[in-house]
Amino acid sequence: MNLNHIHLNVRDLRATLDWLERALMMLCGALCFGFSLSVTADIVTRQLGSPWLWLQEVTSTLFIYAIFVGTAAATRRNDHLYLTAISESMHGTMRIIAEVIIRLVVLGVAFCLIWYGYLNYLRGFGSFRLPSGTPIASLYVIIPVSGVLIALFTIEQLVNGLRNGFDHSEPPEDDGTVPMVEGSREGVRP
Repeated sequence: MNLNHIHLNVRDLRATLDWLERALMMLCGALCFGFSLSVTADIVTRQLGSPWLWLQEVTSTLFIYAIFVGTAAATRRNDHLYLTAISESMHGTMRIIAEVIIRLVVLGVAFCLIWYGYLNYLRGFGSFRLPSGTPIASLYVIIPVSGVLIALFTIEQLVNGLRNGFDHSEPPEDDGTVPMVEGSREGVRP
């Protein structure tokens, strides 16, 4: 195995994880849209005097799934809990140490989600949701799945950070100006 083959595999892995992140973001958006739609339908049907009781189950499922899918996506994007604010003010060895500790804490949380989420999932087959009679495990299955995704993304960040450094440039802030269009008058805002 040569270094070019390893470099190609890393590039393929990064592309796969980028695709997974995009899929998670789209799924999270669809879940949030579905949640909003089901809440609206629940309110409307209750106001009309004939509530659809199954909408309560759909709403809670969409909400819980959106939380855990969004948490996994936020981990990949490094948008979670503002833990990065501490380390961004540091440089050099102290920054590396802080970044590694933060990611190890996140990894610990991911392993707790995997372990305890799986235990809850197994216990969920003994309880059922009403009115459908669906095992409550259908709600809990997303917890260990989210834990696996969070662990995967955290390990990726650790490897990339230790290889390439944790410093990453922030995108430039928008100053609020509108770009000029050819033939338009200077300084005129829409």
